[in-house]
Amino acid sequence: MLYTEEKICKINTPLKLKSGEILESYDLTYETHGVLSKESDNAVLVCHALNASHHIAGIRKTSKELGWWDNMIGPRKPIDTDSFFVIGVNNIGSCFGSTGPASINPKTGKPYGSNFPLLTVEDWVNSQAIFADFLGIKKFIAIIGGSLGGMQVLQWSISFPDRLENAIIIASTARLTAQNIAFNEIARRAIISDKSFCGGDYYSENTFPNIGLSIARMLAHITYLSQDGMTEKFGRNLQEKKDYSFSYEIDFQIESYLRYQGEKFSHKFDANSYLLITRVLDYFDPAAEADGDLVKALEVVKAKFLLISFTSDWRFSPSHSKELVAALLENNVQVSYSEIKSEYGHDSFLLEDPEYHELVRVFFSNML
Repeated sequence: MLYTEEKICKINTPLKLKSGEILESYDLTYETHGVLSKESDNAVLVCHALNASHHIAGIRKTSKELGWWDNMIGPRKPIDTDSFFVIGVNNIGSCFGSTGPASINPKTGKPYGSNFPLLTVEDWVNSQAIFADFLGIKKFIAIIGGSLGGMQVLQWSISFPDRLENAIIIASTARLTAQNIAFNEIARRAIISDKSFCGGDYYSENTFPNIGLSIARMLAHITYLSQDGMTEKFGRNLQEKKDYSFSYEIDFQIESYLRYQGEKFSHKFDANSYLLITRVLDYFDPAAEADGDLVKALEVVKAKFLLISFTSDWRFSPSHSKELVAALLENNVQVSYSEIKSEYGHDSFLLEDPEYHELVRVFFSNML
């Protein structure tokens, strides 16, 4: 097993945000796999989704935690680290080492909390480009991401069309629907309504809104699964009992599973980061900068694209990917698209599927 260690990039160049605010300095936590070539032409950037991090592969010596995309990245895996230099970076605003709401504000000596500025995908991509400069990488051979990670890939192709050769977007979208924004709003209200939220400044109160964050995670987790997948795994099976309890305690296995997932998540993720990142999702809409015309927004792109969707993903259904494919083709962009049959919903992009992995493997092999 490949052991990994995280590193920190301290950036003192002020970052002007889309909101107009300025982040004077910030840290980006990251990890790398493989060796950067002398020409620096084999670098791959992996963009993470809402609750993931820079820990993309391998295992940590201290925590023994496995990287969230370990089935995809590593020696002789679809993204082969014997050939590519693969980078995972934790975005600003998150809570896994990079500067975020839980970080100390140098101006006050206290956690940013509610004073941390709201961000956008464009802000993330701009910070990632500065980070690439720090590593001496002028152009990525590929940038890849699933879900919110895929949105970052798309923004890279627009903001820095000359700095990536290949774009791989998986289970993603060019904009959230009203339904998706609604899910995010319910999650935020659950957190903000928790009496322990304290207006976002709960750090000084030595507490955190675990109930609200747990409910937010439970709701989100349902959207990551499919009906067929949940039926296959849980059905209407009771949890360690033969009959109903006739109470509001746990009766069904699915209830137990969701409560466990929510409780676990509430102890590993920061509530302010969750609020912030769901807003990042809401605000992403590159077509808005082009009078609502996605084709026009993509006129500048130069990369080759691979898009992948999954049949049972109802959070970002295949129609989202097809819309993006059509807009790319209108711009005569070289694009490949595949819709993978899967019963595991939105989370399919994280799982090991032979057809899916072979598509990624071939696409990367053709870069060599």
